[in-house]
Amino acid sequence: MRRPLEDIAPRFVDMAHGIGMCVAATAGKDGRPHTRVMQPVWTWEGSTLTGWASTATDSPKLEHLRDVPVLSLTYWNPGQDTCTADCRVEVVDDDATRAAAWERFTSTPPPAGFDPAIHPDWESPASPTFGVLRLTPEWLRVMPGSLMLQGTGELWTWRR
Repeated sequence: MRRPLEDIAPRFVDMAHGIGMCVAATAGKDGRPHTRVMQPVWTWEGSTLTGWASTATDSPKLEHLRDVPVLSLTYWNPGQDTCTADCRVEVVDDDATRAAAWERFTSTPPPAGFDPAIHPDWESPASPTFGVLRLTPEWLRVMPGSLMLQGTGELWTWRR
């Protein structure tokens, strides 16, 4: 059922942050999909949902995103809960936003939050290969596992 952003965004954030890791897909110049595991952190500010993700500045992912600035993220847990966000992506390179993202990653509780310094090349937000992606959802989907397992619950979607 299609829902307003104000209804679906908090559910999406709760589920995504409860799962932590997601599979993210980009498209390369060749049009082929490429997937990887990512750990975005989401902020819901009452009317705006924004995702923040770290990335190495020399990763193939960034090359894909510069050509096709969209990312599809799907979270799943063994209870069959799933949520998906198809997003526009902006590569953020200003120092203040990179520092704010670093703080957001470290202050969000696990399993969504993490310490970026675990990456061998990142000591601080000023590390040369520490990159940040700002994710702006265009489409959201939230499905409780009970819908698949018992036929109870609702599939919620939203589109910009």
